[in-house]
Amino acid sequence: MAAVILPFVFPALGGLLFGYDIGATSGATISVHSAELSGTTWFNLSSLQLGLVASGSLYGALGGSILAYRIADFLGRRIELMTAAALYISGALTTGLAPNFVVLIIGRLLYGVGIGLAMHGAPLYIAETCPSQIRGTLISFKELFIVGGILFGYLVGSYEIDVVGGWRYMFGFSAPLAAIMAVGMWSLPPSPRWLLLRAVQGKGPMEDNKKKAMNALRRLKGPSASDKVLTDEIENNLSSIKAAYADQAEGSIFQVFEGASLKAFTIGGGLVLFQQDNRPAKCSILCNLHSADCWVYNCI
Repeated sequence: MAAVILPFVFPALGGLLFGYDIGATSGATISVHSAELSGTTWFNLSSLQLGLVASGSLYGALGGSILAYRIADFLGRRIELMTAAALYISGALTTGLAPNFVVLIIGRLLYGVGIGLAMHGAPLYIAETCPSQIRGTLISFKELFIVGGILFGYLVGSYEIDVVGGWRYMFGFSAPLAAIMAVGMWSLPPSPRWLLLRAVQGKGPMEDNKKKAMNALRRLKGPSASDKVLTDEIENNLSSIKAAYADQAEGSIFQVFEGASLKAFTIGGGLVLFQQDNRPAKCSILCNLHSADCWVYNCI
């Protein structure tokens, strides 16, 4: 069980930290804009500025997602998640200690880039390291971590909402969680499938990468796994990667918007888009509770 739980929990913390940001931001935008609770001299933010506080991490996540597309296969899943954790920590600390509005937004953007990298790397690492029999279950549980993070963010926000400067604690509280994620990912091996993928792509010597993949798989499976079982799994992974590359024709990203790919993209993208549809409703309720000008919070 330890060989399954740890390679799942530490990447899934990236999802929990994403959800935490959604929940904590709801309370933090109220706190930072309050003359009594902000604890700053620059609390009188405009609607645009407060909107940037609320959505800054989402802008950063967009940039992080684009960045992940370019660098993910080069870095590998493990390093990508460690980088995401470092961005989470730096973003949380920068935001929580921000002396002015500009630094606050920089912190929000850094945290958002971490979200983009984590949401790309976490499902890949989980899928490539967990047993195939429970792969789908564990990836679904990662989504549960996001929802749990939202709830946790709301709980922290409700606890700190009446504290002067409470928004600093709401944003900064994610730093120790991200530190746990960073240490956990550092202790885990790289994805064996990624190591084999690099060899097939010609980015590393085949025999050396097979040895590294074997060592990584042994760390994941534990000392009780026999060499034969490990070798068979390595060869099966290698065969599937080679087969995938043999059937893969040259193409471009624009083919996503053609034929059957467009249908799959529309369904998958639509599910993600409409899952987020309830956030404006929750934000507008909070705005109506705390201000007559709900549009100030840039929630609608």
